[in-house]
Amino acid sequence: MEQFRWYGSTLPAHFSEIKLVILSDLHYGNPYCSEKHFLRTVQFIKDNENCYCLLNGDLAESCIRTSVGDIYRQVGTPDDQKKQIVDWLLPIKSKVLGMTTGNHEGRIYQMAGTDISAYIAERLEVPYRPDGMLYKLSFGDGNNYTQGKPYVFWIYYTHGYGGARTKAAKAVKAERLSHWQMGDICAMSHDHEVNVAPTVRFEADPRGSESNGFISGAVREKRIMLVKTNAFVKFGGYAERGGFSPSDLSTPVINLLTPASEMWQMCPDRPTQGVKVFV
Repeated sequence: MEQFRWYGSTLPAHFSEIKLVILSDLHYGNPYCSEKHFLRTVQFIKDNENCYCLLNGDLAESCIRTSVGDIYRQVGTPDDQKKQIVDWLLPIKSKVLGMTTGNHEGRIYQMAGTDISAYIAERLEVPYRPDGMLYKLSFGDGNNYTQGKPYVFWIYYTHGYGGARTKAAKAVKAERLSHWQMGDICAMSHDHEVNVAPTVRFEADPRGSESNGFISGAVREKRIMLVKTNAFVKFGGYAERGGFSPSDLSTPVINLLTPASEMWQMCPDRPTQGVKVFV
């Protein structure tokens, strides 16, 4: 088994901001899958030079005889589903940065030992870590007023787990991630509900000054953005019968900002870098 380690990319120095989209919960094969909303999001990524994405599981419905879902109304086999997903994503292959898997793809792995998410990642030639991924994203120039030094953002994202019905119960799962992750962003999918909230933790500056034989240094607040992502599944079927609320079809766009960004005026406190999320 692979030890926990991070992955990363260095994007062009001329970018002053990055738009980041987390694509998850397409559930292609589900008769209620909204291909229109998904392909609209893919087109948005393709049309914006500074837009990139991370793949976060449950892209394929992967319904089997023993699972929840309607195997008789499923569109195609899981093998058909993975191939169609690759066809849709190939036009933005250069913009896909990494991939995890979801519980729906996990059905196939548990039944037959075949990882269809690994197939998709291999075709797209992106790093793949099934359970979650810590990602270092570097871009831009002039960080800390130093020429040639990029700005760095850390993102931890994982598909998610368990059942929840209220917004609070769904959102708290992302909050739990921030208790042990170092990211500027902690993102989770699975619950089909968009939720964005900041949290703050303290970080000690290792630099300090000496006085009377002791050292003292600053302790600063670090802002972490908690993000729950959307799904591309219209209301009906299992969700309606089970009393779940409708899925949020609106894709959150995470904006990673540097002081050179045109959006920087949205940060009145003038941090060294900023994260804003738009829905």
